[in-house]
Amino acid sequence: MWIAVTREVGPALGNCELSHVPREAIDVARASAQHRDYQRALEALGCRLLTLPAEPDLPDSVFVEDVAIVLDEVVVLTRPGALSRRAEVASVAEVLRRYRPVLAIEAPGTLDGGDVLRVGRALYVGESARSNAEGMAQLRQLLAGHGYTVHGVLTHGCLHLKSAVTRLNDHTLLLQPAWVGRDRFADFQVIEVDPAEPHAANVLRIGDALVMPASFPRTRQRLVDAGFHVTAVDVSELQKAEGAVTCCSLVFRVNE
Repeated sequence: MWIAVTREVGPALGNCELSHVPREAIDVARASAQHRDYQRALEALGCRLLTLPAEPDLPDSVFVEDVAIVLDEVVVLTRPGALSRRAEVASVAEVLRRYRPVLAIEAPGTLDGGDVLRVGRALYVGESARSNAEGMAQLRQLLAGHGYTVHGVLTHGCLHLKSAVTRLNDHTLLLQPAWVGRDRFADFQVIEVDPAEPHAANVLRIGDALVMPASFPRTRQRLVDAGFHVTAVDVSELQKAEGAVTCCSLVFRVNE
């Protein structure tokens, strides 16, 4: 069974952290409605939702992906690079402890879950403004006994690694070559985003299906043409907060 941990949109979303997109007014009511549609899409793909209440004083807290890395054997709680986000971790950790042993990144390490791309037993970690070398080194040490490898990847012009590249299956990636070097993933088949849709590389895989923003129809067609089943969801208000579809959930499998 798939579990999807989500958190409701908080009223302070408009005060979110931003790095690479201009600040625009966010319609919180519309963002909440879009988030509910996103949750329904996850349910339609077989996920059981575990939804945390909104955090009124934590603007970015709907983006639960950044505070934890859920692997088959353990959970690694992150230490977000933005100071304003560190209070988000505790309530998500409380839920995840029901399903996995919990490890944690500690100061002075920083690590955002959005910088961690898992493909099989390999973890690719974005060397971004939010995730530092110490955080990556701690991750490597914490997982040394669990058979994972950890590889640093340079990014530029984007918030997180998964802004630039996400997994379509264990052999194929969706990639924005302007933000991450394609040569870093030479062992994989790569589908590039349509040049007219620079933010389209973030998709969420659940089972054999993909979830992606509805605002990138050209890239979606590339995926459909390659044989992938794609569910499109409108997350335009969340995109104004530099969010996308992987950001809004932590999806993992459990035995029923």
